[in-house]
Amino acid sequence: MEPARYHESTDFLRDRIMDGTLPAGQRLPSEEELAKEFGVSRPTVRQGITELRVAGLVEVLMGRGMFVRSPHARPNTTRPRGVRRDRGGRYVEADAIRRTTRDEPTATRTGARLALVDVLPVPPGEPMFTDDEWQTAEHGRLCRVRRTYVPFSVPENTPYSGTAPRLGHGPHWSENVRSRMPLPDEATSLHLADGAPLVHVLRLTSDQHEQPLVLAEFGISGDDLEISCGFGRSS
Repeated sequence: MEPARYHESTDFLRDRIMDGTLPAGQRLPSEEELAKEFGVSRPTVRQGITELRVAGLVEVLMGRGMFVRSPHARPNTTRPRGVRRDRGGRYVEADAIRRTTRDEPTATRTGARLALVDVLPVPPGEPMFTDDEWQTAEHGRLCRVRRTYVPFSVPENTPYSGTAPRLGHGPHWSENVRSRMPLPDEATSLHLADGAPLVHVLRLTSDQHEQPLVLAEFGISGDDLEISCGFGRSS
């Protein structure tokens, strides 16, 4: 390894990406071409590219080459978050995307995870109806994983006992949205590039009496995604 030349080549590419000289989507020269340009070995160039990939500044597409992922570029996808009511009175996603479930949803009985009890106020270990889905849209370009939690106490003494409950009148929603690095299985399921973050959404549905009904957990690729939220005008 040539430490000085290694940092020189890596810093050169990083600076050009950050100042916009190398824009998002720009194809980078090959490892061999970069090695010749900076007078270093290919392993040295490869180490630098690895560092830029981990930083989320470069992605390597099999059979196509290396491409810039600028953190300052506007994403290709802007989606509103939330829930709206359609003309038929059904509650649907605000982004109006038609999603397809890849496999049959997996329904299981689980206990409430400690990390969720603050959002869905139930005791840790509370029995939950859990439903898992892997969804795609726009010919597979958009992917997300969704897990729905319903406390077993919600459908008790109703015609829906033992199944996923249906919502009553007047439900409302709140969302917690954050970004984090994905777990290995999440990165694999969503085909995330190295260094790409995961957008993690927790959506709580409550009834008109503030009784929690359903908690939906979404995992969405944070790469090339922008979330838009609207606010009403004050009177």
